[in-house]
Amino acid sequence: MAEAKWYVVHTYSGYENKVKANIDKTIENRHLEEEILEVRVPMQEVVELKNGVQKASQKKMFPGYVLIHMIMNDDTWYVVRNTRGVTGFVGPGSKPVPLTEEEMAPLGIQKENIVVEFAEGDTVTVIAGAWEGTVGVVQAINLPKQSLTINVELFGRETPVEISFAEVKKM
Repeated sequence: MAEAKWYVVHTYSGYENKVKANIDKTIENRHLEEEILEVRVPMQEVVELKNGVQKASQKKMFPGYVLIHMIMNDDTWYVVRNTRGVTGFVGPGSKPVPLTEEEMAPLGIQKENIVVEFAEGDTVTVIAGAWEGTVGVVQAINLPKQSLTINVELFGRETPVEISFAEVKKM
């Protein structure tokens, strides 16, 4: 099986977040979670001085571009290339070129070996976010997205909810 690499996609200006949302939705609908691992709009913290007041805000590092961590094949190429707002992959002609490790380093995106203290079947408590205070049982672990799927009781029935590793602690 091919290894996932980071690719750069050119988008219409101002459409970066829409493109990310559209690709995320397509991944979910077509069950491509194993092939398209992550979609990112790199942001950086910027401190602006307006009317004598310092204000911190997030700015896009590369306006007009979205980074995608994926395994390149005909299906994934087609899905990304035909997403509304995408003008194409970055690379000569129609051949996408993956970013090298040296190009990825300044973006703060590293390959890291994540040690997870959770296992399927463990009971966890949600410590942040909309589900704070909820107790659930781990149903699935998604390492690339750094998230867990837990079952929570909603309207009297068990409902699966995806929650970030940072928002839960083991009981």
